[in-house]
Amino acid sequence: MFNAVSNLIGTQPILALFLAVGLGYAVGQISILGFSLGIGAVLFVGLFLGAIAPKAQIAGPIGLIGLIMFLYGIGILYGRQFFEGLTGPGRKYNVLALVAVAAGLLVALGLGSAFDVRVGHTLGLFAGSMTSTATLQAAIDVTGNKDPSVGYSVTYPFGVIGPILCFYLMTRRVRPSFPPKPARFHMAEVTIGSLPEGGTTLREVMEGLPAGTQVTGVRHEHRNLLPEPDTSLHVGDALLLVGETEEAVAAATARLGHLEPGRIAKDRGDFSYQRFFVSKSNLVGVRLADLPMPPGVPMQILHVRRYDVDLVPSPDLALETGDRIGVIVPNEHIGRARAHFGDTVKSAAEFSYVSLGFGMVLGVLLGLVPIPIPGVGTVTLGIGGGPLIVALVLGRLRRTGPITWVMPLPANIVLRNFGLTLFLATVGINSGQAFVTTVASEGPLMLLIGAAVLLATVAIVLLAGFYAMRIPYDDLLGVASGATGNPAILVYATRMAPTERPDIGYAMIFPSATIVKVIAVQVIGLVMLGH
Repeated sequence: MFNAVSNLIGTQPILALFLAVGLGYAVGQISILGFSLGIGAVLFVGLFLGAIAPKAQIAGPIGLIGLIMFLYGIGILYGRQFFEGLTGPGRKYNVLALVAVAAGLLVALGLGSAFDVRVGHTLGLFAGSMTSTATLQAAIDVTGNKDPSVGYSVTYPFGVIGPILCFYLMTRRVRPSFPPKPARFHMAEVTIGSLPEGGTTLREVMEGLPAGTQVTGVRHEHRNLLPEPDTSLHVGDALLLVGETEEAVAAATARLGHLEPGRIAKDRGDFSYQRFFVSKSNLVGVRLADLPMPPGVPMQILHVRRYDVDLVPSPDLALETGDRIGVIVPNEHIGRARAHFGDTVKSAAEFSYVSLGFGMVLGVLLGLVPIPIPGVGTVTLGIGGGPLIVALVLGRLRRTGPITWVMPLPANIVLRNFGLTLFLATVGINSGQAFVTTVASEGPLMLLIGAAVLLATVAIVLLAGFYAMRIPYDDLLGVASGATGNPAILVYATRMAPTERPDIGYAMIFPSATIVKVIAVQVIGLVMLGH
């Protein structure tokens, strides 16, 4: 029976691939004391299948295609945050993370040399400790064999567990406190109590409002009106205010009059509040200040709901596919307004294959560009670095003429998770036999070296960042998550620090740390292997 199963898996590589995917996700959902491997379990199921069916080899570029999909999705998602992180505090955060990563690499090389670990295994255990698939591929390319896959597989589990344990212990020690997560949208209906003699216009009133506060509706003589700059206001009129902070809305209310909710919201005789999905490609990436409106349809944007957050409609806010835009529109024009925005939920899972194809082409081409390093040789950004850098730039641009580079978050998640799954399954199946042989002889030693690499990296970020550099704790967890890399670590960080700062820190650090790791393992491989 065993031989029959082994032969079946060995002669049907596609079956083996999707068996690793299905079983891997099932195993990854098993939680022990709150910890689960998640998508990383696909790698270990692949190793198991490769071990029991040595003939099972995934030929061709399937794994590399998966890696490109993963890195491209990451870059497109975090492009804007990454470039913002190159200025201000982000510079300091990047330096800290890169010093920690360099220290981890030195620990790997030092211990690997001291215990006569093969170079390929050493590079692989560094990649596994950092849970970096792009670094693994770079190590495989420079060594020309499967040794890095073995080291990666041995150290990967602690690469996920180790930072989580460090975050837990550090949080217990420092016991940080965090302000409540701020809402990004506040609304109030204000009745005007006093105005200068002779009245004033809406434009003059808006000029005196706190920054980030807007007027989105007016009520005059028992009728609702859309806000026009030249509208004359009178005592007793009502204004519908929206603002980014509760304090700003409260200050505007105190300046204008008093709260009297319900007058505008309850009257749907002239205007109606509607919410539409943004699904038209010509609207994606367009700032609200430049947003075209259907001719002859008066409309006021009240708010934009992105994922689970309501945003104030500032002029610089650019629309994304899948945004839900809340508008005030005359009842007779609701149909035309809906058609203008598209209003189909299917847009949340769609993206431009034109932009995806050209973006990946540019990434692969950039990865092929040789980078000469005096005294070492020539390295490239490779499959790992090229697509990531191009995607970061395109994610920052968001739109170039008719081409929309960004994609809805649900589509992005599917693209990169499926890509990572294909890569891990391929690496696991193709390395299964070598993994069993090596672990039997060197596994415990490699595991200890990997743990030392990981702990050195995380300890430098947490201890130096908190005690020496005084980095806010929620930012610090994001930096540590980005330096180590696995998204599961970031998820745990957001539990320890329930603000949006860990996500921002991760976005600032992960791309630059990945690029440095990719280039570093190539340089080390060239030097130590004498290529």
